[in-house]
Amino acid sequence: MKRVISLCLCAALLFCAGCGLTGQSGRNRYETTDLTLFDTVTTIVGYAGSEKAFRQTAQTVLDELLEYHRLYDIYDSYDGLNNLKTVNDNAGGEPVRVDRRILDLLRFARDLCEKTGGRVDVTYGAVLRLWHAAREAGTGDPAHAALPDEGALAAAALHTGFDLLEIDEAASTVRLTDPEASLDVGAIAKGYATQQVCAHAPSGLLVSVGGNVFATGPRPTGGDWIIGIENPDGGDFLRTVRLSRGAVVCSGDYQRYYLVDGVAYHHIIDPATRFPGTKWRMVTVLCPDSGLADGLSTALFLMTEAEGRDLLADWGAEAMWVSPDGTITCTDGFRSRIKN
Repeated sequence: MKRVISLCLCAALLFCAGCGLTGQSGRNRYETTDLTLFDTVTTIVGYAGSEKAFRQTAQTVLDELLEYHRLYDIYDSYDGLNNLKTVNDNAGGEPVRVDRRILDLLRFARDLCEKTGGRVDVTYGAVLRLWHAAREAGTGDPAHAALPDEGALAAAALHTGFDLLEIDEAASTVRLTDPEASLDVGAIAKGYATQQVCAHAPSGLLVSVGGNVFATGPRPTGGDWIIGIENPDGGDFLRTVRLSRGAVVCSGDYQRYYLVDGVAYHHIIDPATRFPGTKWRMVTVLCPDSGLADGLSTALFLMTEAEGRDLLADWGAEAMWVSPDGTITCTDGFRSRIKN
């Protein structure tokens, strides 16, 4: 896998899927970009006394993120490494010995699934892979784009649930007991990995992994980072918010979708209906923890605003909702962070 990294003095606006980053240029401000991690664009912005110093810091962050990428990958195998693809490939078979970081992720996922009423469920892979296949086929051949068969979706849903996942802490093993079951951690992996790496990264970095934006501390030159929230309809940023430390994560219907008979079907699937959620166009979450922000943005996208507000209160997070008609609402805490 080829890694593509560019390094430059940053004096321009940065755009990411879901969230954009904006900020004033300053002396010794640098940016690095990687195009391989989690199949998305990873951007790191920071300040340093020299390009060499920044490059060393940024490379350490990228190298750690690469480790998580490989562990949480459900599509590719790596020599000498048991990752989540290994677990899926061995569904119905013997337990798979895995790195503790996989156990940690799955424990986090199980807790999040319970507290979101099943809306964020990493065991939902059997259903999600049907949508993934249909989206890939429809994107490649738009004239013949089609929805997954509803009967097949219902049948796949029978092979989901945390009761099918065995985690043995003492042996450090994971096993899917159903051969048709499959893990898909797409709703939380980027945010969770970003949190684990940034928790001990130097202060004063801004890290975006596919739009999962995390600030490890205020800008070294003083003041907050300014994060631009992408407009689902394109054009200028919908809002910009101030961030000194913590995460900003967006989930929306405009990021990954395909058209069937002129109707867009996005990638955020509601386990209650087995179809894409329709309550919101976009939800943006502010949270001290990037993993939580990632999971909460998905959960809130599939909830009513009242349900979402209750969930946010439990986690100490803030949010902004954009309805299908363009109406914007937000929590008081989110509103207080809006710059414009």
